[in-house]
Amino acid sequence: MDRTILHCDLNNFYASVECLDHPEWREIPMAVCGSVEKRHGIVLAKNQPAKRYGVKTAEPVWQAKQKCPGLLTVPPHHDKYVMYSRIVQEIYACYTDMIEPFGIDESWLDVTGSRRLFGDGETIAHELRERVKRETGLTISVGVSFNKIFAKLGSDMKKPDAVTSIARESFRERIWNLPLDTMLGAGPSVCRNLDVVGIHTIGQLACADVEMLKYRLGKGGMVLWRYANGLDESPVSGEEGPIKSVGHGVTTAKDLTDNAQVWRVMLELSQDVARRLREKRLMAEGIQISVRDDRLVTRQFQEMLGEATANARVLCGAAHALFTRQYKWERNIRSVTVRAIHLTSADEPQQLDILCDYRRREKTERLDNAADALRRKYGRKCVTCAALLQPLQLVENGISAGED
Repeated sequence: MDRTILHCDLNNFYASVECLDHPEWREIPMAVCGSVEKRHGIVLAKNQPAKRYGVKTAEPVWQAKQKCPGLLTVPPHHDKYVMYSRIVQEIYACYTDMIEPFGIDESWLDVTGSRRLFGDGETIAHELRERVKRETGLTISVGVSFNKIFAKLGSDMKKPDAVTSIARESFRERIWNLPLDTMLGAGPSVCRNLDVVGIHTIGQLACADVEMLKYRLGKGGMVLWRYANGLDESPVSGEEGPIKSVGHGVTTAKDLTDNAQVWRVMLELSQDVARRLREKRLMAEGIQISVRDDRLVTRQFQEMLGEATANARVLCGAAHALFTRQYKWERNIRSVTVRAIHLTSADEPQQLDILCDYRRREKTERLDNAADALRRKYGRKCVTCAALLQPLQLVENGISAGED
């Protein structure tokens, strides 16, 4: 028996929430945007009138205003978005306990076991759509299918406030002619890679030689081939997967121009990363850094550490050494991210290194734990490095803290 999977997507979520408080904005082009002054000037969400002008999510505000000179831009209010997201999740929970959030505004629901109570997938989808609109004033688009990938594809096919069903018997006719980039997992890099071999649609991917896909895309090629052929069997699960990385990124109010400035920023970031590693009883065996220059070109580097650690100074030292080796200062830098990767449990036995000073290491760990306790009680800045006493002009990028 096929599963019945729904993918529910809140339409233009941020902009729709703002319009609840300002109904007059619904009929004029408006967009929720990051701060231009803080160099986060991109469109986060737009309403339908702005969409008709060609305004797109994630494009710079100046570019959006070129398309739509009368565009109203408003700042985001994340607390409100979280509140409405929780309300909608509670509505979903009336129909199933198998709910997997995919960001703040999207969720998969497995309603296979709910069909005897509430009807088939389309019936449940329409009831959810009507309830969300009635109880919150927001609209959702719902995809109904027999797996997660096609349910997600369905919710994207018709917006706003719509239900689209993709059945096993007819999915080839419904979706194989769609562009490849409409399928989850087929990002710009994958599409560029397959474009050169004449694969432009989902159907062409489904009929492609699997060995060729594996050669060009590695294991991911086989995964995408299965997706295109309707063979996705991944479960809907509300449980969090294992944490693969913990990172933090910031944009600086002024461009960074030398290694010393980058070191101070990395030290600030490493302190936050190290604290969260210790909170989760994790240690990092690798470090990854990302830097974006003043032309918005991002470069990323990573390497393994000599030993697993959750110490900020060690993480910062490794990150900065990697940066100084790899970055040639052709352009100034406007944002930096430090990410701890190749994580391992702090409770697992560690391979001893005969050259390591373990007494000093244990002393450092006790000092870190004591500092964490003080920060929890008196605030994050009550204990800090002397190099950070002079405030840094940083703008949070949103903790990319990936727990990804």
